Amino acid sequence: MPNPVTLSKYSIGVGDRFAQEANAQLRACVLARDAGVDVIPVWNKSNREHSIIGSEPSSTRSAADAAVRELGWQKEYHVDADHINLKTVERFLEACDFFTVDVADLIGRAAEESELDAFAGKHPELREPLSIPGIDSSFQSDPETIARIARKYLSAVQEAGRIYRHIEREKGADTFITEVSMDETSSPQTPVELLIILAAISDEKILMQTIAPKFTGRFNKGVEYEGDLKAFAKEFSDDVAVLAFAVERYALPENLKLSVHSGSDKFAIYEPMRKVLRKFDAGVHLKTAGTTWLEEVIGLAEAGGEGLAAAKEIYGEAYARRDELCAPYASVIDIDPANLPSPSDVNAWSSEQFVSALRHDPGNPAYNSNVRQLLHVGFKVAAKMGDRYLNLLSKMKETVERNVTENLFERHIKPLFIGA
Repeated sequence: MPNPVTLSKYSIGVGDRFAQEANAQLRACVLARDAGVDVIPVWNKSNREHSIIGSEPSSTRSAADAAVRELGWQKEYHVDADHINLKTVERFLEACDFFTVDVADLIGRAAEESELDAFAGKHPELREPLSIPGIDSSFQSDPETIARIARKYLSAVQEAGRIYRHIEREKGADTFITEVSMDETSSPQTPVELLIILAAISDEKILMQTIAPKFTGRFNKGVEYEGDLKAFAKEFSDDVAVLAFAVERYALPENLKLSVHSGSDKFAIYEPMRKVLRKFDAGVHLKTAGTTWLEEVIGLAEAGGEGLAAAKEIYGEAYARRDELCAPYASVIDIDPANLPSPSDVNAWSSEQFVSALRHDPGNPAYNSNVRQLLHVGFKVAAKMGDRYLNLLSKMKETVERNVTENLFERHIKPLFIGA
């Protein structure tokens, strides 16, 4: 009997839109290992991304496997079916061993009253005064509060259970990692809400190893965190404490940890997170979005010549199609059209000007978060270029891969998992 598939303490989701940067991404984890910290790579790609690119999950798996062989990586690694549901899970079953279960559409859809009554009857402990180690104040929930929270989340958790059991039937028990995504809701979960969600997950017998709650503030794609850092730090600390409590109370997996979605480029939150993780000796999964794809464009622009020309072409088409490209991401981007340079202006830029506008360096006065967000959602333009884009990545491989590795290690892994 093989050992159960488990996720280590620290892990990072590395999106790779075109499945070309697995080596460069893995090198960042090698650098972390060499610095004395194991950060496990999880290659994540959603059904929507595969559909836009015209790829299959097998291509993500093949790229990850090849990188592991070429770099001699001896530790675990995983491939994540990102944001799947019952309609989309089938194509991921063979290639993936990590499943991010997305039940956002069911948050707020009330369960049957009989199910709500059954949940409340099964958990009388939720009505008792609760004191959770690591949270300063104790709290007590009345039946009305419990019913309100269960009404909001129970249907979503039940759907997560159906998806989990389907994967388990198809792949076998203990052969995959499950994450439940609860971040796509209007407001952050309170400690009581998170505890009730975890109680319901336990009832569904979901052997979940990570959960993605909603945090305060804006987690826009590819740019810095916007919000109250103190409020975020408290929420993150409270959530870690609730997870530790629920593991004991509800017999959830001992390695259960938080997952932070759209966690790439949120530099301001890494130090507060690191302090909390060390305080509780806790783990975390940081899920990056399209930061690697942006580093590909930066690498092309930095290489100059036809690479810079291609980067300008991508920007020009993204600018022309910005309404179409931005629509699916409207809730996670904030672009001021007035601060987007015209394609004619960008066409006159030098390599250095293009890179300075796009690279996420808030200390650089030339950095333009609007350009960065537009290109973040503009990978469909590169997908349309097909082999021409892939051939440019290959031709300018050294520059592109250097940017990908440095971005993941220096800006993400080092400040969060290692520290100064």
